[in-house]
Amino acid sequence: MTPVIISMVLDDERDVVLARQRARQVAARVGFELQDQTRIATAVSEIARNAVAYGGGGRVEFRLEGATAPQLLVVRVADQGPGIADLPALMDGSYGALPGGPEVGVAGARRLVDQCEIDSELGRGTTVLLKRLLPPRSTVLGAAAIARIGRELVAQVPGGAFEELQRQNQELLRALAEIERRQEELGALNRELEDTNRGVVALYAELDEKADHLRRADELKSRFLSNMSHEFRTPVNSIQALARILLDRTDGDLTPEQERQVTFIRKTADALGDLVNDLLDLAKVEAGKTLVRPVEFDAMHLFGVLRGMLRPLLASQSVALVFDEPRDLPPLYTDEGKVSQILRNFISNALKFTERGEVRVTARQVGGRAVAFAVSDTGIGIAPEDHERIFQEFTQIDSPLQRHVQGTGLGLPLCRKLAELLGGQVTVESAPGRGSTFTATIPAIHELPAPVRPDWTVDPDRLPVLILEDSAETILLYEKMLDPAGFQVLPARNLREAREALTAFRPRAIILDIILRGEESWAFLTELKRRPDWRGVPVAVVSTVDDQAKALALGADAYRLKPLDRQDLLQMITRLAAPERLRRVLLVDDEEVFRYVLRQHLVTAHYLISEASSGAEALRRARAEHFDVICLDLTMPDLDGMEILRRLKADPATGAIPVVVVSSRILSTAERQALAALATDVVAKDTVAREGALAAVEAALRATGGAA
Repeated sequence: MTPVIISMVLDDERDVVLARQRARQVAARVGFELQDQTRIATAVSEIARNAVAYGGGGRVEFRLEGATAPQLLVVRVADQGPGIADLPALMDGSYGALPGGPEVGVAGARRLVDQCEIDSELGRGTTVLLKRLLPPRSTVLGAAAIARIGRELVAQVPGGAFEELQRQNQELLRALAEIERRQEELGALNRELEDTNRGVVALYAELDEKADHLRRADELKSRFLSNMSHEFRTPVNSIQALARILLDRTDGDLTPEQERQVTFIRKTADALGDLVNDLLDLAKVEAGKTLVRPVEFDAMHLFGVLRGMLRPLLASQSVALVFDEPRDLPPLYTDEGKVSQILRNFISNALKFTERGEVRVTARQVGGRAVAFAVSDTGIGIAPEDHERIFQEFTQIDSPLQRHVQGTGLGLPLCRKLAELLGGQVTVESAPGRGSTFTATIPAIHELPAPVRPDWTVDPDRLPVLILEDSAETILLYEKMLDPAGFQVLPARNLREAREALTAFRPRAIILDIILRGEESWAFLTELKRRPDWRGVPVAVVSTVDDQAKALALGADAYRLKPLDRQDLLQMITRLAAPERLRRVLLVDDEEVFRYVLRQHLVTAHYLISEASSGAEALRRARAEHFDVICLDLTMPDLDGMEILRRLKADPATGAIPVVVVSSRILSTAERQALAALATDVVAKDTVAREGALAAVEAALRATGGAA
C-alpha cells in the first residue's frame, strides 16, 4: 500500500468544507482535469457530511494505489458512529425516512466515482472507500512525489466556507471562459480549413488516381507471378522426377561422380520448387481481400470522428455537412474501420456532386438486428437506368460536374464489397435534379464463423471458470492445467465476449488478463466489483503487468504474474472457486530430490503442499499450522521417524492428523505392527508412483472424513 498523501479529522461542517478543498487540491496535483476535480470534491464532501451528521465525526485520508498508469486515487472516510442498520437498503436507496438522509449523499457519491465501497457494523462505525482511476496518460507518482504533495498541502493555508463558495464560482466562470475560448479557436480553425478545402479535394483526386495505378500494378504483379509460377512448375517437376529416376538406378547404375552430379541437380530443383510454391502462395492473395476485425463501438462516436475528418472537404459555404445525432441505437459489434470507409466514400461523393444545399448523414435501427447508415444530398442526382452501372468498376456517369471532378470509378464498387463482407448491402435512391440517398445496411452484430463461436455450455459435473485471455496458446495452457482437476475452462477473447459470457452463466471464478488486443481490462475489473450481480464472483488477475497493489485495490481476489506455475494456478483457483476442496499436505523428508518427486506426484488442485527437511521442523510446523495429512520418511537426520510419529500422536494439536509413511527402510515385523497403530498407510519409496501416492493420501483423508 502506498503512503497516505494527506489526512484530516472531521468534527464539524467547517471540516467538511476543508475536506472538499483538500479533495480538489489532491485531484489537481495527481493529474485530474478541472471537471473531474469537481466531481471528486463533491463526492468527498457528501460522504464527509454524512460522517459528521450521522457518525458524529471521523477522519478522511487520501492515497494512491498502483505502480503503473493509470494509478488509482483512493479516498477513505471513516467514523466511529453507531453504524448502518441496513447497509443493503442504503446502497439501493431505500434507507432513511427524511429527505436528504444519508442515502442521498451515498447515491450521489457513487455516481461521481468509479467504485464506492461501504463497510459498516452496528456500534463500530462506518468506513467508505471512494475510488477513481487517474487519466490514462497521467504521470505515475512514486512515494517521493506523493510525500512532496502531502507536504505542499499541509503547508497550504485552508480557506473558509465563503472562500470555498467563491472558488466554486470562479471555477464555473473559468470553465465558461474556456468553452468560449475553444469556440473561438474552433471558428478560426474552420476558417483556416475552408481556405485549404480546394487543395485537399485536389489531393484526394490525385491520391485516387495514384491508388488506381497501384491497383493496376498489383493486378499485373499477381498475374505475372501466377503465370510465371505455373510455367516454372512443370519443368521443375520434370527435373525432380528425372533426377529421382536416375538416383533410383531405374535405367542402370551410376558412377560415384554421376551420382554426385545428379544429387546436386535434384537439390537445386528442390530449392527452385520451394521458390515456385512460395510465389504461387503470394499470387493467391486476392486484391482487396481483407479480414473482418469486429470491435464494439457506437454510432455517435463514429459520427464524431467522421465530422472532424470530412468537414475540410466542403468546397464552399453553400453546402452544409449535417450529421443527425443517432438516438436509441444499440452498440455495434462489427468492423468500425470498414463502416467508416463506406461512409467516407458516400460523403466524399455527395460533396463532389452537390453544388448547394446539404449533405445529411443519418443512422437508424432496422429490423431490430441491423443499422441503416444513410447519406443524402441535394446534388445533381442519378438517372434510374444508371443505378446499377455506378457499382461497376471504372464506371463514371457523364455530367457537367463529372468533367471537373476527378475519380477512378472504384469507390462505390468498393463500398458494396465491404458492406457484403460485413453481411450487409448497399442501396441507392436517386433521380436527376432531386439528389441521391446512398444507404448501407449493416448487421449490428457481425456473426463470427461457427467454428470460433464461443461455447459457454456449462458441464454440470465440473466447476466453470471464465478466462478473459486473447492468446489461444495461453487458453490451451489453462485447459491442460485445469481440466484434469475438475474445472471447466470457458474462454472469452475480449471484453464484449466476457460480458456476454457473464449473462450466459455464472462462473465460480474469473481469470483476468490486463492487456488484450486493443483493450485494457482495468475498467472491466472495476465494473465487475461494482455491479451487484457480478460482485460476488472471485477474480484472479494473471498478467504480465506488474501492478499488484492497484489490482487488489480495485477488488481483485488474487494476483499472479505470467508465466504461472501449474501447482500455484491449481491452488489459487481452488481457493477461490472451491475452498471446501483444498487440503493441506506436509511432506517430511531430508532428501530434497524425493520431496520434489513426491510434490510432483501430488500436484492437483486439491492439495496445498508444504515441506519440512527435519523432524524438529516437521513437529513445529504440524503444531503451528493445520495440516490435513502428513507424508513422513522414517529415516531423518535428527529424530527417528517412529519417534516423530509418537510425538505427533501424543500431542492433542496433532494427534488426529493422518500420517502416510513413505520410506526406503526395510521394516521388521515389530516395526510394521507399531506403524499399523500410528500410521494410516506405508508406501515404499522405490515403488512409489503418482497413482500410488495419490491413492495413499486420499485413503488417509477418507479415514478421518476429510477427503476432498
